[in-house]
Amino acid sequence: MGNEAKWQYFRVMYERYHQAERKARGALLDELCLTTGYNRKYAIRLLNGPPPEKERERRPRGRKTQYGKQVISILSAVWEAAGYPWSVRLKALLPSWMPWIRKRYRLSGKLEEQLLAMSARQMDRRLQSRKREQKRKIYGRTKPGALLKHHIPLKTDSWDVHAPGFTEVDLVSHSGNSAQGEFAHTLNLTDIHTGWTESRALLGKSEIGVQEALDEIQTELPFRLLGVDSDNGSEFINWHLKRWCDEKRIQLTRGRPYKKDDNAHIEQKNWTHVRKLLGWDRYDSRAAVEAINAVYRQELRLWMNLYLPSVKLVKKVRVGSKLRRVYSPAQTPFERVLASGRAHAGRLAELKKLRSTLDPFALAQTIDRKLGTIYALANRRLSPKPENARATAVEKPRRGKVPKTDFPTALGNPAKGAGFPLSHSHHGGRSVTSFMSR
Repeated sequence: MGNEAKWQYFRVMYERYHQAERKARGALLDELCLTTGYNRKYAIRLLNGPPPEKERERRPRGRKTQYGKQVISILSAVWEAAGYPWSVRLKALLPSWMPWIRKRYRLSGKLEEQLLAMSARQMDRRLQSRKREQKRKIYGRTKPGALLKHHIPLKTDSWDVHAPGFTEVDLVSHSGNSAQGEFAHTLNLTDIHTGWTESRALLGKSEIGVQEALDEIQTELPFRLLGVDSDNGSEFINWHLKRWCDEKRIQLTRGRPYKKDDNAHIEQKNWTHVRKLLGWDRYDSRAAVEAINAVYRQELRLWMNLYLPSVKLVKKVRVGSKLRRVYSPAQTPFERVLASGRAHAGRLAELKKLRSTLDPFALAQTIDRKLGTIYALANRRLSPKPENARATAVEKPRRGKVPKTDFPTALGNPAKGAGFPLSHSHHGGRSVTSFMSR
């Protein structure tokens, strides 16, 4: 018998108990205890207590809400402005972003205290519905290279480095729906120890172009480049890059074919630093490459490396049938470079000055404006069609073929549909950020 049925039964027995004579009450009490399973003393207190209401009083379960809508809306706006980071990273960036948050949203002391006191788990719960909207898939077009494989050693062990300089590198294609012809690629490089990431766009993926892009990135790194680990693409496994690495005394290694886990660090950065912003549209013009590099070389590298914390996996602990992952405290790549003691003094001083003067919200707005310029340069004919356009198109099935109804729709450009984290111009409605900043 459920609680509601017990309550209804008790209401009936309460009336019978008070209408019955003294000798009959004992039998009614025995019946109530036998039917409901109540302790006899508890049943006596109920029957001798106040009469039950027509409807059972329902007490609210759980704790009262501690954080109001205003705090959650500010948290959501900062989460979007920071590029949708994990809750542990989001909590870590709040203190360093607080001067600009306080200025932009005019925080009171109470709101600021609540925002800083909120735990990472609470942030996860509050942002859960928004996170479901951000899931995307990625794909690539890597062609294996056959040259020099016996000269370039395989790296199959886990990274165990305690100083910056050892990196993973990869190319991300911007080919749209067609891999034919020449189109743009993003060369992505990330440091294993600090998480410092640099990106450059190039038209095509020629051996010389990749080597020149790496040479440019090396001059921008705040530390010495010691190692480059790549996949087996022909853009990396060639004599140009091998000679360049030998001249610069840089260790060149490669992962196993068809094993993306060997390059897990850069695969993650391919999403956070490239796909999340540029999507899957096709860019095949020199103007588009220059516009992309205008973002990569300036605002984006500062915004990602100076202001966005990240965590590093320390160890894995087996607890029964589950695997528990233990992470280090969230830090920005710049903070890890500072702690390493291996950075170039001149570049470090310049970065310190930029970090103390630049507004991360203003940087995000600038990036959003530049991304709008980039989207306008996409090749629409060879780019994935948006879902609404696909729904309106009527495709005539070929003779003898049954059209599939469960085929996934085109990926389109998720960045264009969602906009850059701070910008909501692509949403088509009023944003939390614009509302709170007034």
